[in-house]
Amino acid sequence: MRTASRTSGYSVSDFVPVGVKWLLISNIALFVIYFFAVRTEAGPFFYPLGLIPRDVLGSFAIWQLVSYMFLHDPNGFSHILFNMLALWMFGADLERDWGRKAFLKYYFLCGIGAGICAVFANALFGSMATRTIGASGAIYGLLLAFGVLYPERVVLFSFLFPIKAKYFVMIIGAIAFMSSLGATGGGVSHVAHLGGMVFGYAYLKGLRRRKISFGNTLNRAYQRWRLYRAKRKFEVYLSKQNNDRTIQ
Repeated sequence: MRTASRTSGYSVSDFVPVGVKWLLISNIALFVIYFFAVRTEAGPFFYPLGLIPRDVLGSFAIWQLVSYMFLHDPNGFSHILFNMLALWMFGADLERDWGRKAFLKYYFLCGIGAGICAVFANALFGSMATRTIGASGAIYGLLLAFGVLYPERVVLFSFLFPIKAKYFVMIIGAIAFMSSLGATGGGVSHVAHLGGMVFGYAYLKGLRRRKISFGNTLNRAYQRWRLYRAKRKFEVYLSKQNNDRTIQ
């Protein structure tokens, strides 16, 4: 964890980076509003913000691929509690290392990717009316990235048992995969969880390839520059030798 200067001590951004902070604030604020809204006549207003295959594929309600990530089950606290704790625990280090822009790009890519998987899985094997809400797909993408980038880091499985991050990711990935084979609905979209991890892995693998390709390009450019420099030195040397012979 970063430390601030000696004179200022720790800052809030050291404990909770800006991107993670605003994701926490927006999710919790919407949860509180949604929690009370469903107990009043305002509840139906939030229904179209969930992810519904019929709306996405039939009415082209593309915004649902983003809005669904900010709604959580208003009938309990476990759903949002797990997601927000995981967002803080695993997202903070990722944002500090990547920067806010890259972190948010990855977060929303995993969340949208998870939503796409949920839409097509429910449309093909479930129901077009199945409604999915929650940031779990994006959160599972963060868990995958944390396990890939910090494999030897020790985390608490179920917040109780210490385990290396790489094994933790393998376990939750296996659970998500096995669960996705059973059902797509039932209140928990395991397909979305798995989709978030798959999209996250594909992005990280592609990013690594792009970095390697960019590094190879720079290396080739550097070698060409060295060759050109050596050639110029040799031409200068030959020109000098010819001039010396002419003078003699």
